[in-house]
Amino acid sequence: MGMDRCLKELPRIARAAIAEEFGGQRLTDETTGAITAACPELAREQAAFVTLHKHGQLRGCIGSILPRRPLIEDVIHNAKAAAFNDPRFMPLRADELDDVDIEVSVLSVPAPLPYADAADLRRKIRPGVDGVIIRLDGRQATFLPSVWEQLPDFDGFFSHLCRKAGLPGDCLNLHPDVFTYQAQKVPEAD
Repeated sequence: MGMDRCLKELPRIARAAIAEEFGGQRLTDETTGAITAACPELAREQAAFVTLHKHGQLRGCIGSILPRRPLIEDVIHNAKAAAFNDPRFMPLRADELDDVDIEVSVLSVPAPLPYADAADLRRKIRPGVDGVIIRLDGRQATFLPSVWEQLPDFDGFFSHLCRKAGLPGDCLNLHPDVFTYQAQKVPEAD
């Protein structure tokens, strides 16, 4: 199978991983082995986020920033975490699963983005393209590139990101480390 066709399997795998927690068919090593045999790209170490929406509203989002396990395993792990362990939401109930849309974002490896000041960063960041990680004094937060859809303004985006990290909203004045990455969004097929 081609890479795009293989990536389209990821939301289905995420849904199966969640469903098995409700007594659905288990995702066995044999099952995932057959998938990775047909799609060896899914066996490569790569990081992913799994996002759940219910009627257009966020219902869970958990992911990995750095690749540390095969992509298929990262998706399975993060799908269950998004459904049952996102601290912002109650665990997903079995009767909600049919109303949930699942999207998988496959991430590139984050790269440091050197910048002189906030004005320089504003010139270098690509809204809608770059996912951003900020790190300062042991605190860290990230926004996927898709967050630009809700926060298209540079100042608002970074103010929210700073607060997500537990830092003041104007934390760019403290010159945090900034890393960028890109994400390939894979929505669930209708």
